[in-house]
Amino acid sequence: MDSKAKAMKAAGENVVGFGAGEPDFPTPVHIVDAAIEACRDPKNHRYSPAGGLPELKQAIADKTKRDSGYAVEAAQVLVTNGGKHAVYTAFAALCDPGDEVLLPAPYWTTYPESITLAGGVPVVIETGDETGFKVTVDQLEAARTERTKVLLFVSPDNPSGAVYTPAEVAAIGEWAVEHGVWVVTDEIYEHLTYGAHEFASMPTLVPDLAEQCLVVNGVAKTYAMTGWRVGWMIGPTDVVKASSNFQSHATSNVANVSQRAALAAVAGPLDDVVMMREAFTRRGTTMHGMLNDIDGVTCIEPQGAFYCFPNMSGLLGRDIGGSVAATTLELADLVLDQAKVAFVPGEAFGAPGYARFSFALGDADLEEGIRRLAELVG
Repeated sequence: MDSKAKAMKAAGENVVGFGAGEPDFPTPVHIVDAAIEACRDPKNHRYSPAGGLPELKQAIADKTKRDSGYAVEAAQVLVTNGGKHAVYTAFAALCDPGDEVLLPAPYWTTYPESITLAGGVPVVIETGDETGFKVTVDQLEAARTERTKVLLFVSPDNPSGAVYTPAEVAAIGEWAVEHGVWVVTDEIYEHLTYGAHEFASMPTLVPDLAEQCLVVNGVAKTYAMTGWRVGWMIGPTDVVKASSNFQSHATSNVANVSQRAALAAVAGPLDDVVMMREAFTRRGTTMHGMLNDIDGVTCIEPQGAFYCFPNMSGLLGRDIGGSVAATTLELADLVLDQAKVAFVPGEAFGAPGYARFSFALGDADLEEGIRRLAELVG
Protein backbone atom coordinates (compact mmCIF):
# COMPACT_ATOMS: atom_id res chain seq x y z
CA MET A 1 0.00 0.00 0.00
CA ASP A 2 2.81 2.37 0.88
CA SER A 3 4.64 1.66 -2.38
CA LYS A 4 1.46 2.17 -4.39
CA ALA A 5 0.71 5.46 -2.62
CA LYS A 6 4.24 6.73 -3.26
CA ALA A 7 4.02 5.75 -6.91
CA MET A 8 0.74 7.64 -7.24
CA LYS A 9 2.29 10.70 -5.59
CA ALA A 10 5.27 10.48 -7.92
CA ALA A 11 2.84 10.47 -10.84
CA GLY A 12 1.39 13.76 -9.61
CA GLU A 13 -1.72 12.53 -7.81
CA ASN A 14 -2.80 14.25 -4.60
CA VAL A 15 -2.60 11.36 -2.14
CA VAL A 16 -3.06 11.81 1.61
CA GLY A 17 -1.01 9.16 3.39
CA PHE A 18 -1.79 7.91 6.89
CA GLY A 19 0.84 5.18 6.81
CA ALA A 20 3.82 7.02 8.26
CA GLY A 21 5.30 5.45 11.37
CA GLU A 22 7.51 8.44 12.05
CA PRO A 23 7.14 12.00 13.37
CA ASP A 24 6.64 14.61 10.67
CA PHE A 25 8.89 17.06 12.53
CA PRO A 26 12.56 17.69 11.71
CA THR A 27 15.24 16.48 14.10
CA PRO A 28 15.84 19.21 16.73
CA VAL A 29 18.54 21.72 15.78
CA HIS A 30 20.91 21.02 18.68
CA ILE A 31 21.06 17.36 17.64
CA VAL A 32 21.80 18.21 14.01
CA ASP A 33 24.49 20.67 15.14
CA ALA A 34 26.14 17.92 17.19
CA ALA A 35 26.22 15.71 14.10
CA ILE A 36 27.77 18.45 11.98
CA GLU A 37 30.47 18.95 14.57
CA ALA A 38 31.05 15.19 14.75
CA CYS A 39 31.58 15.03 10.99
CA ARG A 40 34.56 17.37 11.33
CA ASP A 41 36.23 15.36 14.11
CA PRO A 42 38.66 12.79 12.62
CA LYS A 43 38.13 10.34 15.50
CA ASN A 44 34.64 9.76 14.16
CA HIS A 45 36.09 8.73 10.80
CA ARG A 46 37.38 5.45 12.28
CA TYR A 47 36.01 2.24 13.71
CA SER A 48 34.65 2.43 17.26
CA PRO A 49 33.60 -0.29 19.75
CA ALA A 50 31.01 -2.62 18.22
CA GLY A 51 28.71 -2.30 21.23
CA GLY A 52 28.56 1.49 21.14
CA LEU A 53 30.55 4.55 22.15
CA PRO A 54 31.24 4.34 25.91
CA GLU A 55 29.95 7.87 26.52
CA LEU A 56 26.70 7.11 24.65
CA LYS A 57 26.16 3.89 26.59
CA GLN A 58 26.59 5.80 29.85
CA ALA A 59 24.24 8.55 28.66
CA ILE A 60 21.61 5.92 27.77
CA ALA A 61 21.96 4.40 31.24
CA ASP A 62 21.54 7.86 32.79
CA LYS A 63 18.57 8.66 30.57
CA THR A 64 16.90 5.36 31.46
CA LYS A 65 17.18 6.12 35.17
CA ARG A 66 15.90 9.66 34.59
CA ASP A 67 12.93 8.78 32.39
CA SER A 68 11.72 5.42 33.69
CA GLY A 69 13.37 4.98 37.08
CA TYR A 70 15.23 1.87 35.92
CA ALA A 71 18.82 1.90 37.23
CA VAL A 72 21.30 0.14 34.93
CA GLU A 73 25.03 0.26 34.24
CA ALA A 74 26.67 1.18 30.94
CA ALA A 75 27.81 -2.45 30.62
CA GLN A 76 24.14 -3.42 30.35
CA VAL A 77 23.64 -1.29 27.22
CA LEU A 78 24.16 -2.32 23.59
CA VAL A 79 23.84 0.42 20.94
CA THR A 80 22.20 -0.94 17.79
CA ASN A 81 21.44 0.14 14.23
CA GLY A 82 17.98 1.41 15.09
CA GLY A 83 15.25 -0.01 17.31
CA LYS A 84 14.43 -2.71 14.76
CA HIS A 85 17.98 -4.05 15.01
CA ALA A 86 17.62 -4.16 18.80
CA VAL A 87 14.44 -6.22 18.45
CA TYR A 88 16.12 -8.70 16.11
CA THR A 89 19.22 -8.97 18.31
CA ALA A 90 17.08 -9.56 21.41
CA PHE A 91 15.34 -12.56 19.88
CA ALA A 92 18.57 -13.84 18.34
CA ALA A 93 20.08 -13.84 21.83
CA LEU A 94 17.15 -15.49 23.60
CA CYS A 95 15.59 -17.97 21.17
CA ASP A 96 16.70 -21.50 20.44
CA PRO A 97 14.93 -23.30 17.57
CA GLY A 98 11.37 -24.12 18.59
CA ASP A 99 11.17 -21.72 21.54
CA GLU A 100 7.76 -20.10 21.73
CA VAL A 101 7.30 -16.34 22.00
CA LEU A 102 3.97 -14.98 23.22
CA LEU A 103 2.96 -12.19 20.85
CA PRO A 104 -0.16 -10.14 21.60
CA ALA A 105 -1.98 -8.90 18.51
CA PRO A 106 -2.26 -6.38 17.01
CA TYR A 107 1.52 -6.32 16.72
CA TRP A 108 4.10 -4.29 14.83
CA THR A 109 4.85 -6.10 11.59
CA THR A 110 8.54 -6.74 12.37
CA TYR A 111 8.00 -8.71 15.60
CA PRO A 112 6.87 -12.06 14.14
CA GLU A 113 9.54 -11.85 11.44
CA SER A 114 12.34 -11.24 13.97
CA ILE A 115 11.10 -14.11 16.11
CA THR A 116 10.97 -16.47 13.14
CA LEU A 117 14.40 -15.42 11.85
CA ALA A 118 15.80 -16.29 15.28
CA GLY A 119 14.27 -19.77 15.12
CA GLY A 120 11.46 -18.96 17.52
CA VAL A 121 7.78 -19.67 17.07
CA PRO A 122 5.36 -16.72 17.41
CA VAL A 123 2.29 -17.62 19.49
CA VAL A 124 -0.23 -14.93 18.64
CA ILE A 125 -2.70 -13.88 21.35
CA GLU A 126 -5.61 -11.91 19.94
CA THR A 127 -6.99 -8.77 21.56
CA GLY A 128 -9.64 -6.36 20.32
CA ASP A 129 -11.17 -2.96 20.88
CA GLU A 130 -13.59 -4.45 23.43
CA THR A 131 -10.60 -4.97 25.77
CA GLY A 132 -8.73 -1.85 24.69
CA PHE A 133 -6.24 -4.04 22.77
CA LYS A 134 -4.66 -5.20 26.04
CA VAL A 135 -3.66 -8.76 26.82
CA THR A 136 -4.52 -10.16 30.25
CA VAL A 137 -2.58 -12.42 32.60
CA ASP A 138 -5.28 -15.07 32.12
CA GLN A 139 -4.71 -15.01 28.35
CA LEU A 140 -0.96 -15.28 28.81
CA GLU A 141 -1.32 -18.21 31.21
CA ALA A 142 -3.70 -19.99 28.83
CA ALA A 143 -1.14 -19.65 26.02
CA ARG A 144 1.89 -20.69 28.09
CA THR A 145 3.42 -24.12 27.42
CA GLU A 146 6.64 -25.88 28.39
CA ARG A 147 8.18 -24.35 25.24
CA THR A 148 7.30 -20.74 26.20
CA LYS A 149 10.52 -18.73 26.42
CA VAL A 150 9.65 -15.07 25.90
CA LEU A 151 6.80 -12.57 26.08
CA LEU A 152 6.93 -9.57 23.74
CA PHE A 153 5.36 -6.59 25.55
CA VAL A 154 4.73 -3.09 24.17
CA SER A 155 3.25 -0.03 25.86
CA PRO A 156 2.51 2.50 24.41
CA ASP A 157 1.59 0.21 21.56
CA ASN A 158 2.03 0.32 17.82
CA PRO A 159 -0.42 0.00 16.07
CA SER A 160 -3.26 0.26 18.57
CA GLY A 161 -2.12 3.27 20.62
CA ALA A 162 -3.03 1.39 23.82
CA VAL A 163 -1.23 2.19 27.08
CA TYR A 164 -1.27 -0.32 29.96
CA THR A 165 -1.80 1.05 33.46
CA PRO A 166 1.04 0.61 35.98
CA ALA A 167 -1.04 -2.03 37.77
CA GLU A 168 -1.52 -3.99 34.54
CA VAL A 169 2.19 -3.76 33.72
CA ALA A 170 3.15 -4.96 37.21
CA ALA A 171 0.73 -7.90 37.09
CA ILE A 172 2.20 -9.13 33.80
CA GLY A 173 5.75 -8.70 35.10
CA GLU A 174 4.96 -10.67 38.25
CA TRP A 175 3.43 -13.44 36.14
CA ALA A 176 6.61 -13.59 34.04
CA VAL A 177 8.80 -13.85 37.15
CA GLU A 178 6.60 -16.58 38.63
CA HIS A 179 6.88 -18.73 35.51
CA GLY A 180 10.45 -17.94 34.43
CA VAL A 181 9.38 -16.29 31.18
CA TRP A 182 11.73 -13.72 29.64
CA VAL A 183 10.21 -10.38 28.67
CA VAL A 184 11.29 -8.26 25.71
CA THR A 185 9.68 -4.88 26.36
CA ASP A 186 9.70 -2.27 23.61
CA GLU A 187 9.70 1.24 25.11
CA ILE A 188 10.23 3.23 21.91
CA TYR A 189 7.06 5.34 22.47
CA GLU A 190 7.71 6.01 26.17
CA HIS A 191 7.35 9.80 25.88
CA LEU A 192 4.25 9.79 23.69
CA THR A 193 1.28 9.34 26.01
CA TYR A 194 -1.85 11.48 26.22
CA GLY A 195 -4.29 12.66 28.86
CA ALA A 196 -4.19 10.69 32.10
CA HIS A 197 -2.33 7.78 30.52
CA GLU A 198 1.25 7.29 31.65
CA PHE A 199 4.18 5.13 30.62
CA ALA A 200 5.40 2.52 33.10
CA SER A 201 8.55 0.43 32.69
CA MET A 202 8.06 -3.21 33.66
CA PRO A 203 11.50 -3.86 35.23
CA THR A 204 11.11 -0.71 37.32
CA LEU A 205 7.78 -1.89 38.73
CA VAL A 206 8.96 -5.49 39.11
CA PRO A 207 12.67 -5.38 40.10
CA ASP A 208 12.87 -9.20 40.30
CA LEU A 209 12.31 -9.25 36.52
CA ALA A 210 15.60 -7.52 35.72
CA GLU A 211 17.58 -10.74 35.20
CA GLN A 212 15.06 -12.05 32.66
CA CYS A 213 14.15 -8.84 30.82
CA LEU A 214 15.48 -7.03 27.76
CA VAL A 215 14.41 -3.41 27.16
CA VAL A 216 14.59 -2.14 23.58
CA ASN A 217 14.38 1.53 22.74
CA GLY A 218 15.85 4.21 20.48
CA VAL A 219 15.91 7.84 19.47
CA ALA A 220 13.59 7.48 16.46
CA LYS A 221 10.19 8.48 17.83
CA THR A 222 11.04 10.68 20.81
CA TYR A 223 13.53 12.88 18.97
CA ALA A 224 12.21 12.62 15.36
CA MET A 225 15.33 10.69 14.32
CA THR A 226 13.97 7.73 12.37
CA GLY A 227 16.57 8.09 9.63
CA TRP A 228 19.57 8.32 11.96
CA ARG A 229 19.33 4.60 12.87
CA VAL A 230 20.29 4.49 16.54
CA GLY A 231 18.59 2.16 18.98
CA TRP A 232 19.65 0.19 22.02
CA MET A 233 19.05 -2.92 24.06
CA ILE A 234 19.35 -3.06 27.86
CA GLY A 235 19.61 -6.32 29.77
CA PRO A 236 21.70 -8.59 31.96
CA THR A 237 25.43 -8.17 31.32
CA ASP A 238 25.95 -11.71 30.01
CA VAL A 239 23.19 -11.30 27.41
CA VAL A 240 24.49 -7.87 26.39
CA LYS A 241 28.06 -9.16 26.07
CA ALA A 242 26.95 -12.05 23.86
CA SER A 243 24.78 -9.71 21.79
CA SER A 244 27.69 -7.30 21.37
CA ASN A 245 29.85 -10.14 20.06
CA PHE A 246 27.05 -11.13 17.70
CA GLN A 247 26.71 -7.55 16.46
CA SER A 248 30.47 -7.23 15.93
CA HIS A 249 30.25 -9.93 13.25
CA ALA A 250 26.95 -8.75 11.78
CA THR A 251 27.33 -4.97 11.48
CA SER A 252 30.23 -3.78 13.64
CA ASN A 253 29.67 -0.32 15.16
CA VAL A 254 26.74 2.00 14.54
CA ALA A 255 27.79 5.03 12.45
CA ASN A 256 29.76 7.33 14.73
CA VAL A 257 28.12 10.53 13.53
CA SER A 258 24.70 9.09 14.31
CA GLN A 259 25.92 7.99 17.74
CA ARG A 260 27.19 11.51 18.47
CA ALA A 261 23.80 12.89 17.42
CA ALA A 262 22.07 10.36 19.67
CA LEU A 263 24.32 11.40 22.55
CA ALA A 264 23.15 15.01 22.15
CA ALA A 265 19.56 13.76 22.07
CA VAL A 266 19.47 11.53 25.14
CA ALA A 267 21.67 13.83 27.24
CA GLY A 268 19.77 16.96 26.24
CA PRO A 269 16.43 18.53 27.22
CA LEU A 270 13.00 17.19 26.29
CA ASP A 271 11.60 20.56 25.20
CA ASP A 272 11.08 19.48 21.58
CA VAL A 273 9.39 16.28 22.73
CA VAL A 274 6.87 18.35 24.72
CA MET A 275 6.10 20.40 21.61
CA MET A 276 5.61 17.29 19.46
CA ARG A 277 3.41 15.63 22.09
CA GLU A 278 1.15 18.68 22.21
CA ALA A 279 0.71 18.54 18.44
CA PHE A 280 0.05 14.79 18.49
CA THR A 281 -2.50 15.23 21.27
CA ARG A 282 -4.43 17.76 19.19
CA ARG A 283 -4.24 15.68 16.01
CA GLY A 284 -5.21 12.45 17.75
CA THR A 285 -8.28 14.09 19.24
CA THR A 286 -9.31 15.44 15.83
CA MET A 287 -8.78 12.14 14.03
CA HIS A 288 -10.56 10.13 16.72
CA GLY A 289 -13.64 12.34 16.51
CA MET A 290 -13.76 12.39 12.70
CA LEU A 291 -13.36 8.63 12.39
CA ASN A 292 -16.15 7.95 14.88
CA ASP A 293 -18.44 10.25 12.89
CA ILE A 294 -18.21 7.85 9.92
CA ASP A 295 -21.07 5.37 9.74
CA GLY A 296 -19.61 1.87 10.02
CA VAL A 297 -16.40 2.93 11.77
CA THR A 298 -15.70 2.79 15.52
CA CYS A 299 -12.46 3.89 17.13
CA ILE A 300 -11.12 3.90 20.68
CA GLU A 301 -9.35 7.05 21.79
CA PRO A 302 -5.58 6.93 21.18
CA GLN A 303 -3.75 6.73 24.50
CA GLY A 304 -0.16 6.76 23.23
CA ALA A 305 2.14 6.59 20.18
CA PHE A 306 0.66 8.47 17.20
CA TYR A 307 -1.93 6.12 15.74
CA CYS A 308 -5.66 5.59 15.68
CA PHE A 309 -6.67 1.96 15.15
CA PRO A 310 -10.34 1.99 14.12
CA ASN A 311 -12.59 -1.00 13.61
CA MET A 312 -13.53 -0.84 9.91
CA SER A 313 -15.57 -4.04 9.75
CA GLY A 314 -18.78 -2.04 9.36
CA LEU A 315 -17.59 -0.96 5.92
CA LEU A 316 -16.93 -4.48 4.65
CA GLY A 317 -19.49 -6.03 2.33
CA ARG A 318 -20.92 -2.59 1.61
CA ASP A 319 -21.21 -0.91 -1.78
CA ILE A 320 -18.56 1.81 -1.83
CA GLY A 321 -18.30 3.73 -5.07
CA GLY A 322 -19.59 0.76 -7.02
CA SER A 323 -17.20 -1.72 -5.41
CA VAL A 324 -17.41 -4.06 -2.42
CA ALA A 325 -14.51 -4.95 -0.14
CA ALA A 326 -14.54 -8.25 1.73
CA THR A 327 -11.41 -7.51 3.79
CA THR A 328 -9.66 -4.43 5.12
CA LEU A 329 -6.83 -5.20 2.70
CA GLU A 330 -9.28 -4.86 -0.18
CA LEU A 331 -10.83 -1.81 1.49
CA ALA A 332 -7.46 -0.07 1.72
CA ASP A 333 -6.86 -0.67 -1.99
CA LEU A 334 -10.32 0.58 -2.87
CA VAL A 335 -9.99 3.75 -0.77
CA LEU A 336 -6.58 4.51 -2.22
CA ASP A 337 -7.88 4.14 -5.78
CA GLN A 338 -11.10 6.12 -5.33
CA ALA A 339 -10.37 8.67 -2.60
CA LYS A 340 -6.56 8.93 -2.91
CA VAL A 341 -6.22 8.14 0.80
CA ALA A 342 -3.68 5.60 2.06
CA PHE A 343 -3.91 3.72 5.36
CA VAL A 344 -2.44 0.44 6.58
CA PRO A 345 -4.91 -2.48 6.71
CA GLY A 346 -5.16 -4.50 9.90
CA GLU A 347 -3.96 -7.67 8.20
CA ALA A 348 -0.42 -6.25 8.45
CA PHE A 349 -0.72 -6.30 12.25
CA GLY A 350 -2.51 -9.61 12.74
CA ALA A 351 -5.84 -7.79 13.20
CA PRO A 352 -8.14 -8.14 10.16
CA GLY A 353 -11.08 -5.75 10.22
CA TYR A 354 -9.02 -2.92 11.72
CA ALA A 355 -6.77 -0.28 10.16
CA ARG A 356 -3.92 1.92 11.31
CA PHE A 357 -4.12 5.65 10.68
CA SER A 358 -1.06 7.68 11.67
CA PHE A 359 -1.67 11.22 12.86
CA ALA A 360 1.97 12.15 12.32
CA LEU A 361 1.06 14.54 9.51
CA GLY A 362 -0.10 18.12 9.20
CA ASP A 363 -3.50 19.12 10.61
CA ALA A 364 -4.87 20.24 7.25
CA ASP A 365 -3.84 17.05 5.46
CA LEU A 366 -5.23 14.95 8.30
CA GLU A 367 -8.64 16.59 8.12
CA GLU A 368 -8.70 16.46 4.32
CA GLY A 369 -7.85 12.76 4.28
CA ILE A 370 -10.51 11.71 6.78
CA ARG A 371 -13.04 13.96 5.03
CA ARG A 372 -12.33 12.19 1.72
CA LEU A 373 -12.80 8.80 3.39
CA ALA A 374 -16.11 9.90 4.95
CA GLU A 375 -17.40 11.22 1.64
CA LEU A 376 -16.46 8.04 -0.20
CA VAL A 377 -18.08 5.59 2.21
CA GLY A 378 -21.01 7.82 3.15
